[in-house]
Amino acid sequence: MLSLGCPRNLTDSEVILGQLRAKGCAVVDIDKAEVGIVNTCSFIKDAKAESIEAILDLIELKKEGRLKKIIVAGCLTQRYGDTLRRELPEVDAFVGKFALGPGGAKRFAITPGHYAYLKICEGCVNNCSFCIIPRIKGRFVSLGPEHILREARRLDAQRIAELNVIGQDICGWGLDLYKTRKLPVLLQRLAAGLRHTRWIRLLYLYPHPVIKEVLIVMQDEPKFCRYIDLPIQHVNDRILRLMNRRTSKADILRLIQAVRKKIPDAAIRTCLIVGFPSETDRQFRELLEFVKEARFERLGVFMYSREEGTPAYRFKPQVPDSRKAERFNMIMAEQQKISQQLNARWLGRELEVLIDEARTDAYLARSQYDAPEVDGNVYVHSKRKLKAGDFVKVKITDTLEYDLVGEAC
Repeated sequence: MLSLGCPRNLTDSEVILGQLRAKGCAVVDIDKAEVGIVNTCSFIKDAKAESIEAILDLIELKKEGRLKKIIVAGCLTQRYGDTLRRELPEVDAFVGKFALGPGGAKRFAITPGHYAYLKICEGCVNNCSFCIIPRIKGRFVSLGPEHILREARRLDAQRIAELNVIGQDICGWGLDLYKTRKLPVLLQRLAAGLRHTRWIRLLYLYPHPVIKEVLIVMQDEPKFCRYIDLPIQHVNDRILRLMNRRTSKADILRLIQAVRKKIPDAAIRTCLIVGFPSETDRQFRELLEFVKEARFERLGVFMYSREEGTPAYRFKPQVPDSRKAERFNMIMAEQQKISQQLNARWLGRELEVLIDEARTDAYLARSQYDAPEVDGNVYVHSKRKLKAGDFVKVKITDTLEYDLVGEAC
C-alpha cells in the first residue's frame, strides 16, 4: 500500500488494509507483494502528478513480473476514473471513495506505534471556490459519537502517546447528525475517555465561531496540545469573498485574538494561498503585511492550483505562474525570519518533547507545537537510551529556522 496525500487518506489506507487482512490477505513488504495498491490524492496539480507517477511505478513492477495485480484507489479515481481506465489498461481495478459508515473494521496501522489519526468526519460543508473536495467526497458526513469514542478507546488501549483528530473541517462535526455543530461536546467526551494518551491534537479547524467554544474545552484539559490548526487562506475581503470563505479579515483578527487570549502559549498554524485569480499586487501586499503582524508560529503557503470542476477555474484574470512563485517566495522568506525569531525564544529553556525515532547522530522528536510530518523537529542528544513514544524533558541548546536542538535532562 502506497498512501499519498493527507492523513485523512492515510486512515482510509489503514481501513483498506485492515479489511484485506480480515479476508486472509497478508500485508508484506513490496519485494514480497503480489498486489500493489496506491491510494491517490488529486487535491491540486502536484498531488495529481505524484499519484500518476506512483501508478506508473507500479505498472513497471508489474511488467517486470514483480507484481501480479495493481489496484488504484482514492481521490484520483473518484475524479478521473473513466480517463484512467482508458489510459492505463495495465491497472486491474479502480476504486473510488469509501463510505464513511459506522464501520467496525480493524485498521492495519501504517503510522508509527506511538501516534495515530482518528477521522471524525468526511467531506466539507464550506464549498470554497478553489476546492475540489466537495465534488470528490460528496455530502458532509459525521461519524457517530459512539463509533468515534470506541475507536479512540481502542487506540488508547494500545498506549499511543498522541491522538490526532482529523477531518477536512472538524468544526463541522455534528451538523448532519444534530443540525448544529457539536465538536466541543465531542472533545469533552473524548478527553474524558482516554486513560493513557497524553496528547490530543486537533487538525484543520475551519475559521468559525464554534472555535471559541473549542478553546474553552482546550483551556480546561491539559491533554489537548496547545496547537491551533487554523487555515485562513487569505485576509483581503474581496479575495475571501471570491474564495467563498464565509469570513472576513475582521472575523479572522477576532478569532486570532481569542486564541491568544484564551491559550497564550498556543502555536497557531495557518495555510495561505497566493496567486488566486485576480489577486492584485496590493492585495498580496496586504496578505504579506498581515503575516508580518500576526507572526504565526507555523505557516504553509500554496500557489493557487487551477482545478477543473471548481468555480474558481472560470475566474479571470488568472495570475501567471511566475507571479505566483514570486509571491510564494516572498511570504516564505518572511515566515522563515519570523520562525527563526520565535524559535530563538526557546534557547536555554526546557521543553517536553515526544520521541519519534532514533537516528545515528540524535533522536528525532516533536513538541506539542508540532504536528507529525508537517512541522519542525527537535533534535535530541541523550546519554541514556530513548525509544519512540517516550516523553522527555530537553534543554534547548540551539535554534534553527524551523527546528530546535536540545539535550535530554
